[in-house]
Amino acid sequence: MQRVPSKRLDERATKVWQIGGIIHSAFSCFIAAGLTVLTVIFDLPWYLPAIAIAIAVLYSTYFVLIYPRLRWSRWRYDIHEHEIELMYGVIFITRTIIPMVRVQHVDTMQGPLLRRYDLATITFSTAAGNHEIPALALDTADGARERIAELARVSREDV
Repeated sequence: MQRVPSKRLDERATKVWQIGGIIHSAFSCFIAAGLTVLTVIFDLPWYLPAIAIAIAVLYSTYFVLIYPRLRWSRWRYDIHEHEIELMYGVIFITRTIIPMVRVQHVDTMQGPLLRRYDLATITFSTAAGNHEIPALALDTADGARERIAELARVSREDV
């Protein structure tokens, strides 16, 4: 059986993802509120806003309370000498191994929410596409970025 990557994301990631879920869920709540107003104005059936409100509540509950915790618990990574191993997903678990010789460049990035919680996301590019390790503590992200860059340089020199 394959071993599971051992490193986890920072626990503050759940807080950032919850806030993102609140912002994201606000749109479904606005739609439900708008449908309720339209129901009153145009005397539409009462069950239309009831369904919209129920969907908005379920949607918000999932993306604010459930999904961030599940996402954090499933996200794992390891940076080895010859590859980067990623494992993530809630329903479908994706395992990706990126050879160091394929890494072209590596960056850290922060949006306003990540910056507020002193977190950063590492992004690295290969010819096949972009990959990321989200929501690491800033010092961990900087160290991992430097390590990936160094290992990618060494791997290219060996080829």
